[in-house]
Amino acid sequence: MNLDVTYPRRKTTPCRVGPITMGSGYPVVVQSMITEETRNVDACVEQIIALHREGCELVRVTTPSLGEAQAMEEIRAKLTERYQYVPLTADVHHQGTAIAVEAAKHVDEVRVNPGLFVFHKHTNQIEYSEQEHIEERAAIEASFVPVVEACKKHDRAMRIGVNHGSLSERMLVTYGDTPAGMVESAMEYLRICVSHGYTNLNISAKASRVPVMVAANRLMVKRMDEEGMSFPMHLGVTEAGDGMYARIKSTAGIGTLLMEGIGDTIRVSLSEDPIREIPVCYDILQGLGMRKTKVEYIACPSCGRTKFDLPTVLHQVRDATSHLLGLDIAVMGCIVNGPGEMADADYGYVGAAGGKITLYRKREIVRNGIPQEQGVEALIDLLKTDGRWEEPSADRKRSADRIPLSVKNS
Repeated sequence: MNLDVTYPRRKTTPCRVGPITMGSGYPVVVQSMITEETRNVDACVEQIIALHREGCELVRVTTPSLGEAQAMEEIRAKLTERYQYVPLTADVHHQGTAIAVEAAKHVDEVRVNPGLFVFHKHTNQIEYSEQEHIEERAAIEASFVPVVEACKKHDRAMRIGVNHGSLSERMLVTYGDTPAGMVESAMEYLRICVSHGYTNLNISAKASRVPVMVAANRLMVKRMDEEGMSFPMHLGVTEAGDGMYARIKSTAGIGTLLMEGIGDTIRVSLSEDPIREIPVCYDILQGLGMRKTKVEYIACPSCGRTKFDLPTVLHQVRDATSHLLGLDIAVMGCIVNGPGEMADADYGYVGAAGGKITLYRKREIVRNGIPQEQGVEALIDLLKTDGRWEEPSADRKRSADRIPLSVKNS
C-alpha cells in the first residue's frame, strides 16, 4: 500500500524580508541573533558575517534605544561594503515607537514585543473593565500606528513576537499565564496592522516550556484562521539553555509544529555562541525532509549480525563523503535488513560475511566481495564512475546564499 507521509504546509500570506520570502510555500528560513553590543559596529558586522557564512539567512540585532537603532545605519553600510547584503531584523521592546521608526529606515524587518511595546509597570491590579481594555487598546494603536506607517513607507517586514515571559499585566490578569494570553496579545497588534492596510507580517509565540510553545502556536493559527488572517509563523523554544538537552527541547517544539504544517522560519535559541544554532536548525529541517543541505546518512544501530565495527566504518564513510551535498548514503551492518532499510538511499555500503563489503546503487548490487579495508575507496570509485564525486573544498563553510532551498512546498 502506498502511504502519503507528507505533511502539507499551512497556506500563508507571503512575508517579504528584504530578498527573502517567508511562507506561501517558500522554504523554511533559518535565523539567529548576534550577541555583540549594537554600538560596537565592527564587532556586530563581523558576527553577522560569521553567522551568514554558516548559513543564517536572517540576522537579528538588538535595538533597545534610539542610539542602537541609529547604529543600524552604519552596521548596514559596513556590512555591505565588507561582505554583501545580509537581511537584518531590529529587535525592539520597551516604549519602542521612536526606536522602531528609526530602525525601519535601515533594516529589513522590525520585531515588536506586544507585552512590552507600550510598557506599564505591574500594579497588582486584579481586574480590568471593558472600558479599561478599550482605553489600553487605543493607547497601543496611538503608539503603534507610526511604526506600521514607517514599515509601509520603507517597504519593511514586521514580526509581532510574543514571549510567554513578558506578557503585559492586563493580559496576565485577563487570561492568566496561558497560551490564550499570548495569542490575544498578538492579535491586538495584528488587528491594528490589518485595519491600516499592512500585511507584510510574521508572528512568533515563544515559551521556554515546549508544551506551552506548541499550544500557543496551534492556538495562534486557529485564531488567525477565525479572523481571516494567514500570516507566517516564526518558531522557537526561547531560553532553551545549552548542550544536548537544549537541542532536544528545541527539536521537540519546532519539529512537532513543522510536522503539523505550521512554521515558516525557525531559530534554535541556545545559551552558546549563536553560530552553533545554525547546524541544529538545518538538521531539524533535513530530518523532516524540508530542506536538504548535507549528505543524509542511513545507518543501523548494530547488532550481533553486524559484520564490522559499524561506528568506525560509518565515520570513515562520512569523512570521505560529507562534502557531497544532496546524496543519501546508507551504511548497514548486515545483509538481513540492510537492503530493505536503505531502499531509498542513492548508495548502500553493506557488510557481508567474511569481512567483505557489498556496494549498492539504490536496490541494485553493483559490486560485492570487496575487502573491508578497500570499501571506502571502492565507494569513491563508484561515485566517480557515476559522476557524483567532487573533490572536497578547502572552504567548507556554507554561506546562506549557497544553501540549496529545495523545492517550494505547497
